[in-house]
Amino acid sequence: MRTASTPQPNTERAEHEPLTAGTNRPDPLSSMGEVPWGTIKDSTGSAAGVPTLLTRVAWGNPDTAGAALDELRDRVCQYGFVVHQATAVVVPYLWELAQLPHVTCRPQIIRLLAAVAAARQWETTAAAYPKLLNHRENHVAWERSARQAVRARRGGVRALLGERDPEITRAAVELARALGE
Repeated sequence: MRTASTPQPNTERAEHEPLTAGTNRPDPLSSMGEVPWGTIKDSTGSAAGVPTLLTRVAWGNPDTAGAALDELRDRVCQYGFVVHQATAVVVPYLWELAQLPHVTCRPQIIRLLAAVAAARQWETTAAAYPKLLNHRENHVAWERSARQAVRARRGGVRALLGERDPEITRAAVELARALGE
């Protein structure tokens, strides 16, 4: 009697999941190609440039990563409190990058997450001008989605609070406060 073969786990890495340098973790940016960035809006219009910025944040030297994060912040959390449609999509990537030791601007990423978690610009404006809720582009919904995206990964705060780098732990305390924890 023939028996069906039992599938064995694949030990080879999938082509679309390159390993993060020096770890066994998949590249946190590997799924960026699945996002229709050109149809999503950031503060500049199309968010098509966001993947390049995230890549520079992930793999750049301190100057390159810092400059890319500054530009990314302007695109997804303008002025430190105005979020856009792309913000909720970017947040999971920021959470992943904040956890990786090789990323050179982790405290700044964590502070950006805190700013997104605290963003209430559109909601506050809509309270005073309810007609904003009837606008074709629902900025209030974008803001809520962005905050929810930060909250969805709030379990990562505990690991950040346990970091040895005091700048990271200070930023993590700010994030915890913004999340109400």
